[in-house]
Amino acid sequence: MNVRLNRFPGGKTKTVTLSFDDGREDDRRLVQVLNTYNLKGTFHLNSGSLGKEKFVTMEEAATLYQGHEISVHTVTHPFLDQISPECIVREIRDDRIALERLAGYPVRGMSYPFGLYTNEVVQLLPSLGIEYARTVLSTGKFNLPQDYLQWHPTCHHKQMVENAERFIGPKPWGAPMELLYVWGHSFEFENDGNWELIDHFGEIISGRDDIWYASNAQIATYAYALKRLRFTACEHMVENPSALSVWIDIDGEPIEIPAGALVQLN
Repeated sequence: MNVRLNRFPGGKTKTVTLSFDDGREDDRRLVQVLNTYNLKGTFHLNSGSLGKEKFVTMEEAATLYQGHEISVHTVTHPFLDQISPECIVREIRDDRIALERLAGYPVRGMSYPFGLYTNEVVQLLPSLGIEYARTVLSTGKFNLPQDYLQWHPTCHHKQMVENAERFIGPKPWGAPMELLYVWGHSFEFENDGNWELIDHFGEIISGRDDIWYASNAQIATYAYALKRLRFTACEHMVENPSALSVWIDIDGEPIEIPAGALVQLN
C-alpha cells in the first residue's frame, strides 16, 4: 500500500491562489474580475491608508472583499528591516486588530511591505498570531512552501498567463501537490494598461476539476492539518486530530480523512 500526502480538498492535486497588496481603489475592478472567474484572492491591507485618496475605504472593505481574504500588510507600510522590534510589533498587531474589526474573523496572515524582512521579524510573527507571510521572491515553481512564514510566490501577475499555461499540463501519478501562486498590485494593471492579463488568466485557469481555488489562509490551514495526521507504524490506520477534513492518496486513489476521525486504511 502506497500512502502519499499529496491531495487537496476533494482529492484535487492542484491549487491556485492570488494575492494583492495595499488596498488601492483598483481592487474594486480586480475583485469583480476574480468573482467572474470564481477565483480566490487574498488582499493584504494597510489599515492606516484605508480611506485616503486612491485607496478603498474602511466602510466598503468588508463587503468588497467578501468571499476573499483580508490579510495584514502593516499599518503604515514601513521597511520592517529598518525599525525597532517594538515598532514591528505595533505595526503588525495594530493592523491585525483594525482589519479583524472590518473582516469579522481572525486575520492570520500577512505579506511583507516591500518584500523586506529579517530573521528577527520572522521569529516575532507566531507570537503576533501570524501563521503565514508572503514574500516577493518569485520562484517560477509550483511547489508548496517549506516555511509558510517565508512563503515565496510563483510569479508576479505580469507573468501570470505563461505560468498558468504551464500549470494546467498533466502531472504523473504520485507527483507532489502543485500550487500556482500569483502576487501583485491592482494599480499596476491600471498603470500598465494590461487589465486583459487577468481576464486571459481567468479564461485559462478557471473551472477546472483538478484545481482547488483557495485563499492564502485556506491553503496554509489545510497544509497544517495535513501535517498533523497521525499514522500507525504500519500505516494501516490514520487519525485526523484537526477540525478540518483532509485528503490523502492511497495507491492512486484519493481518500478523505474526516475531521476528528480514526480511519482504517487496509
